This record gives sequence, C-alpha cells and structure tokens, in this order.
Amino acid sequence: MKKGIWRSRPVDYGIFVVKWVMLAVLIGSLGGAVGSLFAYSVQYASSFRTGFAWSLFLMPLAGLAIVGLYRVARQQENRGTNMVLDAVAAGRPMAPVTGPLVFVATVLTHGVGGSSGREGAALQIGGSLGTVFAKLFHLREQDRTVAVMCGMSGVFAALFGTPATAAIFSLEVVSVGVMSYAGLLPCVVSAFFGESVASLLGLSAEKYSIVGQTAFQLPSVGVILALGILCALLSVGFCKLLHETEHLLRRLFPNAFVRILAASFVYIGLTLLFQTKDYCGTSSNLIVRALAGETRYEAFFLKALLTAITLGGGFKGGEIIPTLCVGATFGCAFGKLVGFAPGLCAACAMMAMFCGVTNCPISALLLGLELCGTENMGFFAIVIAVSYVLSGYSSLYVSQRVLHSKTETELTAQGEEKTLDKSDGIVYNHSVGCADQCGSRKGRAKKREEKSV
Repeated sequence: MKKGIWRSRPVDYGIFVVKWVMLAVLIGSLGGAVGSLFAYSVQYASSFRTGFAWSLFLMPLAGLAIVGLYRVARQQENRGTNMVLDAVAAGRPMAPVTGPLVFVATVLTHGVGGSSGREGAALQIGGSLGTVFAKLFHLREQDRTVAVMCGMSGVFAALFGTPATAAIFSLEVVSVGVMSYAGLLPCVVSAFFGESVASLLGLSAEKYSIVGQTAFQLPSVGVILALGILCALLSVGFCKLLHETEHLLRRLFPNAFVRILAASFVYIGLTLLFQTKDYCGTSSNLIVRALAGETRYEAFFLKALLTAITLGGGFKGGEIIPTLCVGATFGCAFGKLVGFAPGLCAACAMMAMFCGVTNCPISALLLGLELCGTENMGFFAIVIAVSYVLSGYSSLYVSQRVLHSKTETELTAQGEEKTLDKSDGIVYNHSVGCADQCGSRKGRAKKREEKSV
C-alpha cells in the first residue's frame, strides 16, 4: 500500500508543477501588464496633482465620485484588502468588480492629493484577477485561493519591482505564524513574471540608497534594539489611529457621501495649515530625504494623521507606502536625536514598521534587502525581530488570522480559528465562542481548561 502511494507521488507532484507553473505564468504576466497600467495611471495622476496646485480643491468632487462608483456597483460594504484575505483564508467569494473599482478610485485619490499608497489596491486588483482566472478555468475551491494569491503576487511585484517580497507577502499576510506552502511555487513564478513584464513595459523597480553606513558592532546593535522597541510601539499606535479614525468618522457621519465630504474638508484645511504638500500622495520624496538623513521631527506624525483621515474618510489606495514613510521619517528623527546614522535608522525603521503593522517578518526582511541592498541585513534582522514580538497582534488588516502565538511555541488547537477584531490585540475563538487576549495568562489558562474538558 505504501509503495503504491510513493509510486504515485512523483506523478502527482509533476502534475501539480506543470499545472501551476502554466497558470502562474498566465496570471503573473497579465498581473504585470495590469499592474504596469495601474502604476503609470497613478504616476500620471500624481503629475497632474503636482502640476496644478488647485487640484487639492477637487478632493470633495473626487470623493463623491468614489462613493458613487461603489454604490452603482453595489459594493458599499466592500472591505478592501480584508476581503482579499477572507477570500484566501476562508474561501469567501470575492467580487471581480473590486479590481476595476479600486483601480479608478486610487487614481482619483492620488490625483487630488490624498495621502495614500498603492499596494492595498494592488492586492485587490491581483485578487480580482486571480478570481477571474479561477472561474475561467473552473478551479476547485482549494485551488481558487492559490489563484488569488498568484494574482496578489503578480500585481504587487509589478508595482514595486520586489518579486521575492511579493511572493512571500501574499502567503504570509493571510495568517500570523503559519504560511500555506502549497502556494509557494505558484506565487514565486507569478511574482517574477509580473515583475519581468513590468520591466519590459518600462516600469523601473523601487530602489533606495542609504546615506551614512556604519559597522555592525555591539554599540550599534544596542541603538537598533532601542529603535526596534520604539517602532513596535509606533506600529501599534499607527494601527489604532487608522482604525479609530475610521470608526469615529463612521459614527459621526453614517452617510458615506457626507463622511467623505467631511474628510475632504478637514484634509484640505490641515494641508493649508501645514503650508506644505509633502504629505500628499505617497510622499516618496520624504522617504528619499529621510534615507539621506534629512527630515522634520514632526513629519512622521503628520503623515500618519493625514493618511488616517484619507483612508478613514473613504478614499482608496493603500497603507504600506505611508507606513514606510512614517517609519523612515521617525527613524531619521530618532537617529538625529541620538547622533547615530540617521539614514540607516530611517531604513531600519521602515522595515520595523512594515513588520509591526502587517505581522510579516520574513516579508519585511526581504523588502529591506530588495529595496536597500544586503549591506545592512544584520541590522534589518534585529529591528524586525524586536518589532514583530513587541507589536503584539495589532494589524492593518482586521481579517488577518492568528494561527500561532508570538510568545508560545505551541500551535493553536486543531480546528480553532482566531481572527483579529477591530480592537487591536483581541482575538475571537470562533470554535468555542469566547474571546481572549493572545499570550495572556488568562487566555492560556482558559485554553488549558478547555483542553482538559
């Protein structure tokens, strides 16, 4: 019996490889093309914003258009990236119209200067693309999730030129502590084809240069450890700011049209008050300056605040680039205060913040290597590890599952499903109908009590 099983496995593996390499090439290539079109559209929108100062005052009109588009498409309850994570983790259906909607909405957001990124839209566009392919090829339910992850990887890689990060992030972001390795080969193939197609279409990869390197020595490690602790706390604060701002605006303005108008007027007022448009759009210029050792001490807070108002009000885009900007400006300010390599601190804080808000340490390390090079891998590894543990279970994505504790070596009970609730750090155990704090003494005692029963 066992011999028969072993004889069949090479054939099964071969079928799996051929099937998913072919599908991943198709999904990744199309994802690269769509991702390139999206990137160029956002670039054009950003050029329009910088070329016409009055474009900021079009924000209310753009907001009304975004809400109207989602209403016409009957996607008022569309949960964005959280819906993509649900499609992967729980097999919940994802509306294919999500991709075109978020494409247009993100371009409108950047065209009027909303403080937002692109990667959230990239994940949604890629997820929609994977859903379309799954339906087109009549894939099984289990395979549909892999197709969605392939789409996420392809479009993400096309946008940022970071294929390794794109492949692993699509696997790692779904659940804390566990990755679905069945999707590894398809996601890697899709990501590298997506990046290759984008490169052929003239889209250049994101690369950053760090000004002011330093040797990897014990005193330096001590400073980076302290930075990691602060970045973990900042990650928690940034997640809370985003979630609570959205909840506040929803509570004050239940009507989506009124809510996005209110957010627009507040955003315009604050931008005029600050007398700078550095915080509009992705603010990539702030990242470049921070890596060169230049920043204003309040920059990280202002970027976080305007991002929270933009996304909380109903505009679209993503949170990752703003997260990197918040991290870079905070790290640079920290380095200037302590007199230690502000550019290096900015790069380390970027990766620590990315890890802290996504709970994806492997992706964070790969992102650091692909964006900034391998010279500071030791610093990146340390600051990411510290941020991962100390940031707890705070996350940008409330649909992210917790399948493995950050502080315990044991897996969660078989069949137990935990998801992050909107109040950061709390998870709900749907299999037994109780809520507990992951890693807390009370939660561990409750687990042992349930197991003994």
